[in-house]
Amino acid sequence: MTNAERVRGVVQAHRGERGALLPILHQLQEEFGWIDPQIVPVLAEELNISRADVHGVISFYTDFRSEPAGTTAVRLCRAEACQSVGAEQLVADAEQVFGVKCGQTTPDRSLTLDQVFCLGNCALGPSAQVNGKVYGRVDRSRLVEILAERRA
Repeated sequence: MTNAERVRGVVQAHRGERGALLPILHQLQEEFGWIDPQIVPVLAEELNISRADVHGVISFYTDFRSEPAGTTAVRLCRAEACQSVGAEQLVADAEQVFGVKCGQTTPDRSLTLDQVFCLGNCALGPSAQVNGKVYGRVDRSRLVEILAERRA
């Protein structure tokens, strides 16, 4: 089955829903791991909306990726509560340790570093999320330790 056929199948499953684009994009992101720009014309045609509308939604929401993510996803909280206890230093340390900026993936695709503006773990900041699991009181050494544990 081609990607276009898979996209059409997802669209068909949501056809008739109000505001179907967001649930469709979430399902495609879950299935493919990213939203390939080549499927934008297929989505636009199937939903009878412009390519610009589809692209606008993908580029507006930070949860949608336009390129494949790394095998390990690290999200660092930069909300006010985490900032007050060292989030900015954690971000700087993570960028130095991994050699990429927030929003980027390492060249070997082993890790994607992202920022979020609340993980709901405010009392235990700075917080990080690694492959969906939230950790509190994270600093440079704890982040490196968490990643080493996950790889072991």
